[in-house]
Order: sequence, then C-alpha cells, then structure tokens
Amino acid sequence: MISGTRVVRVDRELEPFISMFPKADLNDPTTARQKLAELSAKAPAFDSREMDIEDRRVPATPDVPVRIYRPHSGAQGAIVWLHGGGFVMGGLDVEHPWAARIADSSKAVVVSVGYRLAPEHRFPAALDDAYAAVMWTAEHAMELGVDAQHIAVGGHAAGAGLAAAVALRARDQRRLAISFQLLNQPELDDRQETWSARNFTDTPFMTREKVSASWRHYLGSAPASPYAAPARASDLSDLPPAYITTAEFDPNRDEAVVYAQRLMEAGVPVELHQWRGTFHGSQAVLSAEVSQRQIAELGAVLHHALAG
Repeated sequence: MISGTRVVRVDRELEPFISMFPKADLNDPTTARQKLAELSAKAPAFDSREMDIEDRRVPATPDVPVRIYRPHSGAQGAIVWLHGGGFVMGGLDVEHPWAARIADSSKAVVVSVGYRLAPEHRFPAALDDAYAAVMWTAEHAMELGVDAQHIAVGGHAAGAGLAAAVALRARDQRRLAISFQLLNQPELDDRQETWSARNFTDTPFMTREKVSASWRHYLGSAPASPYAAPARASDLSDLPPAYITTAEFDPNRDEAVVYAQRLMEAGVPVELHQWRGTFHGSQAVLSAEVSQRQIAELGAVLHHALAG
C-alpha cells in the first residue's frame, strides 16, 4: 500500500480488515453517517451486564443527550466521553460498544455525550454541548457516586480534539477542575501542515481530504480559534495531565505528537504512545493483538489516573 511517497506497512493482523472500513466521503454527511452506523452495527455486542446504563438529558440550550455507564464494582471517578466521527458522524448508539468497554476496563463512570454534529451545527455547538456535560457531571458527582475531584475528559479522534478544547476552556473559565485528559488519536489542527498530514494522503479510513472536509463542516467560513483547534493555543500551561495515543498511519499523527511535546514543555505531565502498524480507528478490529493492547491500556491508564 502506498501513501504519499512511503510504503505503508500495516500490522499483519489488521491488513485483511482494511476493506471493511468505509471510504467515507464527508462531503455527503448523510451517507457517511449511515456507513459509520453500519460499521458499528457489525461490531460484536459487548456484555454490559456488569454495569447500569441510563439515558439522561443535560439541561442546556438545547438540552444535551448523554448515556451514563456505571460499573457495579463501584467507581472513584468519571470520564466525560466524546465520540469520534470528524465532528460530522457518530452518536450515542454508534459509540455504545466503546463507551461500555471504557467503563468496564477502567471501572469508571462514563458519561457519553451525544453532541450536536456539523455541518448542521457548526463550532461552537459541539464544544458547548461537551462543556455542559462536564459541568453537569461535576455538579452531579454525588448522585453518580464519584469524587468531583476525579473527573476526566476524553474521546476518540474529533472527540479527543473536543476533549482537549474542553480542558482549555475549563482552565480559562476557572469554573471546574478537570483531573485528566484521555486523548485517543486526537484531531487538533485544521492547518494540516505536519509531515503526516502532507504525506499520509490516502491511508486507511482517514485521508487528507476527509480531514479537510471535517474541518470545513465544523468551522464553516469562521476562522479557527484554539477552542476549535486546540493546536492553535499559544499557552498550554496549567492543563490536566494527559495520555495521548497516535496511530502510525494517520494524517493526524504528528499534530498529536507535537501537541504532546508542547504540553510537556508547558510543564504538563504527559504519556504519549504511538502504536506501530496501526491506522486511524483500527482498534475496531478486536481480534488483532495490537487492538487488544490498545483497548486494555486505555482502560488501565484511566483507572490509574482516577484512582490517584
């Protein structure tokens, strides 16, 4: 497989599944959403008998739908979880297997957020929804059975970018203290100027054009601010500790690496894991050993962070 000028050597257990991932054209959001939902429906059902699951609505303008996962084993903390999908796709049902897995592996309460999608709802709609969900989780910590000082934000891809933006906004507004950021393959920079953004133009599931379309839908004609594209923030000091992962063959890889480095330079504790042989979203291939390690590590890192 060729991407830019490099031969892409995907993990041998992942390679047979590449054709399963839809060639989503984000220029057609309706079809892209349908394809992602179909892919999600093919995933093995997760056994969620060891947790309580409840749908709620967070009071806001408009109200924000959330799905809460509470492990029976008890939890010390919670994570507000933001699904991926390029700001355009995804939702509570599509994210359900992943949110349940995070709750099970971390033994944390997971508040999965059904934020508004672009292009129908451009920035800052999704950020406002995510921030409202974090505020609500902090205010309802006792009801959720968690410590209000142990509330994290996290997500996949665009959702991870939203989580980073929520952390920036929370720091600036000083209305709540977020304890941790769990950023899995984050989408952080609309400029697409890094080496991976320029060279990984046609890698599996995530292409340069798909990233470009994602930002066009999210931003519209408005210029990007740090709350839309956290990589644009000039000051990353006083942010919560972060765990950041990247896929080796992903246009968004290097912006996440640079963001991690800048966080460290600003004095923020960071753990960065670049998963060899993976591509954007490849952890959906549950049979692959590398995917199993990725998922287990996400849960273990979050459990440790919220137990501290």
